[in-house]
Amino acid sequence: MGSHGDVLADRQPPDRLRKLGVEVRPHLPQPGDIVVRRIPFDFPDDVEPHWKSDEPEWSHMVNGASLTMPYLEPFLIDSMREAMHLVEDSRIRQDARGFMAQEGQHFRIHRRYNELLKAKGYPELALIEEEMQKSYDRMRDRRSLAFRMAYSVGFESMTLGLTSWLVEERRDLFCNADPRVSSFILWHMVEETEHKRVAFDVYQAACPGYWMRAVGVFAGSLDVMRWSRRGYIAMLKKDGLWTDWRSRLRLWRRGIQFIRHVMPFLLRSALPGHDPSREPDPAWVREWIEGYALAGPTDAVRLVDTSSPEMPPPYSAPTTQHDRPTLHSP
Repeated sequence: MGSHGDVLADRQPPDRLRKLGVEVRPHLPQPGDIVVRRIPFDFPDDVEPHWKSDEPEWSHMVNGASLTMPYLEPFLIDSMREAMHLVEDSRIRQDARGFMAQEGQHFRIHRRYNELLKAKGYPELALIEEEMQKSYDRMRDRRSLAFRMAYSVGFESMTLGLTSWLVEERRDLFCNADPRVSSFILWHMVEETEHKRVAFDVYQAACPGYWMRAVGVFAGSLDVMRWSRRGYIAMLKKDGLWTDWRSRLRLWRRGIQFIRHVMPFLLRSALPGHDPSREPDPAWVREWIEGYALAGPTDAVRLVDTSSPEMPPPYSAPTTQHDRPTLHSP
């Protein structure tokens, strides 16, 4: 089992505490720590479904994935909550609570974004949402807890490969894209990295068994891919692009990239000795996490500069002692 960290919550912004005469030195989260952040992402009417205007296919691949989150992530939370009762290790239970809190933040913001998509010309997505809800309800009713937790492990394994791809290839995938959508997606990936081991640890503690876990790796990841694909095909058809051969080539290009990056993570996660805590965190993700901790919570959302050649994290750790906050945490 992997090492465990702490579950942390956003605290008051340093500037607010300075006014109260309180000295604060932010805690720098370590790998394994889970931070529950409440970042006020907003999607006003000028956010377009083609948030990467030169590549509607990639925009809709991401939009299709977003469509699944308000149905997938409550399913993960419900499975985790049920499995927690079988876990004796207090640290794993604490991590599970952090996992559920982060996933709760994710699906609520995805739901707001998905409402924008439907309002911006894709109302037929509601039919896919209804089918997803029924599918996850059936799994809750008919599948064992062991299968549902293995499914959760499978999805979380896929997100490790997805995060690696999105972060390493961010200059290509998000170049000149809408920074509001890009920042939201990358934040989600940052937090998936933070809780990467939790579903695995809870599964091992509550209902261990290699073969069910191996099945779950592919059942969970392929099912989410299936629903995501349903979503982006519906949107591309609405745009009149599904039968355009140039559009299909652009879509295949991104699909091949996705498989090339994600498949090694899935294959490793299906091995008997797999432990997700041994998968290293991308450096960009660690810089985002540490920079956010040093900046402190704020009512404003810092956005990734998608016009930058390097596209650094919006929260970057200060490089000099002078730049670092000198406050001590109460």
